[in-house]
Amino acid sequence: MITVIDTNVFVSALLTPFRSPARILDLLLFGELTVGYDDRIMAEYRSVLAWPKFGFAAGSVAELLVYVETTGIPVSARPLPVELPDPDDAMFLEVAAALQSILITGNLRHFPPEQCHGVSVMAPADFLRAWQQQSR
Repeated sequence: MITVIDTNVFVSALLTPFRSPARILDLLLFGELTVGYDDRIMAEYRSVLAWPKFGFAAGSVAELLVYVETTGIPVSARPLPVELPDPDDAMFLEVAAALQSILITGNLRHFPPEQCHGVSVMAPADFLRAWQQQSR
């Protein structure tokens, strides 16, 4: 299944390995999910996951990002006419729209449904419930 994963999901997955975001990361690493991305998303992943306040091991982050780039789907997404609470989040929505995929985020309030151009935006726990139902 193709998804777009907001940076906050990766941060949460690495900080709290027993919660829904970590399960999303497990699905990715076991090949159940494929991540869509563009250069902007990869740049944000690199930048945020390197923040000293998180203390993530640089080598582990590098391996994760190489995996995303190697197994994921690179996209050149068109800009969408959206007015999101955080304009920097538009890139995730644009890539999800280009791939007709689900966007997984821990910040649902950043993606008002009327601005999402038909993209399904789901919290990690909601995505996992839906994925489990589909997998039965």
